[in-house]
Amino acid sequence: MKIAADAGMPVVDIEAASPLWAQQPEAEAMVRAAIAAAAQCVPAAGEVSVLLTDDAAIRVLNRDWRGIDKPTNVLSFPHQSDPGPFALIGDIAIAYETLAREAVAEEKPFLHHLAHLAVHGFLHLMGYDHETDSQADAMEQLERDILARLEILDPYRVQELHEPGNA
Repeated sequence: MKIAADAGMPVVDIEAASPLWAQQPEAEAMVRAAIAAAAQCVPAAGEVSVLLTDDAAIRVLNRDWRGIDKPTNVLSFPHQSDPGPFALIGDIAIAYETLAREAVAEEKPFLHHLAHLAVHGFLHLMGYDHETDSQADAMEQLERDILARLEILDPYRVQELHEPGNA
């Protein structure tokens, strides 16, 4: 389903390619809200395609595109095209089972973790990365700021609280 975007806001096309996503009827709305919040901080014109999939499908994508033969939570595929309102910004794929396992392990609401992964994927499409410590720090701070707009707690703070040795 496509929804027209405002100026500076991408059009978001979402496909739920796995029946598992039926268990989360608010998932598409959360993905749209997360990408809209991200685009308020990092304006983007064009279209973002989001594939809500499962571990089996994302494993194939991860193997074929990154050479890593295992499922992952989110993958981003930036598209190289001329900027403009009809340009394809890129594709994001999110795996249901991995997301659900991580949300339980980190004691986060499923939809909050989904929002974080959607924001993370969008930022990769916009050229952000976390290859170096300084890149990771900048990207994580931007994720915190964007998620705060959605009233979602700092996802990295929650993890720190659950690491061994932290009270």
